[in-house]
Amino acid sequence: MTVEINNVTKSYGTQKAVDALSLHVPPGTVYGFIGPNGSGKTTTIRMIMNIIRPDSGVIRVFDTERQAAHTDRIGYLPEERGLYRKMKVGPLLRFYGEMKNGKNVAAEVDRWLDRFHIADWSNRKVESLSKGMSQKVQFISAVVSRPELLILDEPFTGLDPVNVDTIREAILELKDAGTTIIFSTHDMGTAERMCDFIFMIHKGQKVLDGTLSDIQDRYGTDTARVRIEGETALLKEIPGVESTRDHGRLQELHLAGDVDPQEVLARIMERAAVRHFELTRPTLHDIFVRIAKPKGNGKEGTDAQVA
Repeated sequence: MTVEINNVTKSYGTQKAVDALSLHVPPGTVYGFIGPNGSGKTTTIRMIMNIIRPDSGVIRVFDTERQAAHTDRIGYLPEERGLYRKMKVGPLLRFYGEMKNGKNVAAEVDRWLDRFHIADWSNRKVESLSKGMSQKVQFISAVVSRPELLILDEPFTGLDPVNVDTIREAILELKDAGTTIIFSTHDMGTAERMCDFIFMIHKGQKVLDGTLSDIQDRYGTDTARVRIEGETALLKEIPGVESTRDHGRLQELHLAGDVDPQEVLARIMERAAVRHFELTRPTLHDIFVRIAKPKGNGKEGTDAQVA
């Protein structure tokens, strides 16, 4: 495994940020970290980087227990962006790359600047960049040394769709070249499309870990998509429907585990003309919301199934 986390716990005062966490990241994969704000994602990432140390448990990277905060084999894009604003873009990136592995990375810097269409800004100061260009430069700083493990904490924050696609394509190309990638994201659609494995942490504990298909299979086909004529509010009153989500033309129903979907359909047909009814597996977004969304009693969801 590229990263092994075994029974790791980290507390801040009386608050457990990470609680008895175990996780194994295979080489050459994209491993998505998801979870609500404050769930422990960034703490876990910082422990992998050895920026902070766990209170207990063991973290191994490249089959070695972490001893140093940075190595030339790891690239890191933190959630809190930070570049030397008075430095020029080209010299800054060469500095970052050469600091990592001691090699001349000028050609690699030029290649990435060309790839991201910002070569004309090489001799401009970082402070003159737009937010999107600054994000690109920050990403290049994490990959210019050609790391074997790339850790990205919310890499798409603040980017427009064009730049999101640019970064996403670069991440997948790095994976195809053999880089192992860990990244945290709040975009469930991106996690579904990009990740080989998805890990969800909630209140410091692992609640999901596996492929998207494996995760969806644990929840079964308990989701129905319906289109009816008339008021959709009536769907909330159908026995066996635990919750609904409005998607405009379609309504998504979360069905109770022991209900017969045909009975639900029959009860809907008693009250409205049904134009569409299909059973499907829940999306990652739906699973995330079920686990993390506060219930009526003010507590978070309890659908979590620990992997």
